[in-house]
Amino acid sequence: QLDAMGTSFRSKAFEDVCYKNLKDAGFPDRIAWIKAASAKYPYMDAERVGIFGASAGGQESTTAVLLHPEFYKAAYSSCGCHDNRMDKIWWNEQWMGYPIGKEYEECSNVYNAHLLQRPLMLVVGEMDDNVDPASTLQVANALIKANKDFELVVLPGVNHTMGGDYGEHKRFDFFVRHLLKVNPPAWDEIK
Repeated sequence: QLDAMGTSFRSKAFEDVCYKNLKDAGFPDRIAWIKAASAKYPYMDAERVGIFGASAGGQESTTAVLLHPEFYKAAYSSCGCHDNRMDKIWWNEQWMGYPIGKEYEECSNVYNAHLLQRPLMLVVGEMDDNVDPASTLQVANALIKANKDFELVVLPGVNHTMGGDYGEHKRFDFFVRHLLKVNPPAWDEIK
């Protein structure tokens, strides 16, 4: 377990690393930790690191492949609040401040979508009442405009989610294809 810079219940200086800087998300600490751990534990492969998350984790997993493609090789991002200018005011202002400044754009996956170099699967519940599904669709639109290859899974009638059993299967297959470089078995072949 890693307590990266920006997490709570520490000093103000420790926490303020991510203030108006959600794109940091502790990534420098996490990357250093994984590299150090893989040097100690040979069964860890720091050359094939994938990341996944939902909600704020969906935002940050996409950020990982956009801003740290040298380290993160693939991302599965579900129901992400990809642009803090359009999500819940109370949550965003707590971490990004007010008024809305240039930091909001710099931390936006919509703004940074053109940087995509790694495999990305975006997942969104059509009926999400926590993070507006339009947030994921705005990223998809920006990726399309930048001519980037990615996968988009829309789950009809589903709320704020990691994807349930269907999403888990998609996530496992996605990482097997992109990190292990193996084609997973067809779904109808699995008992």
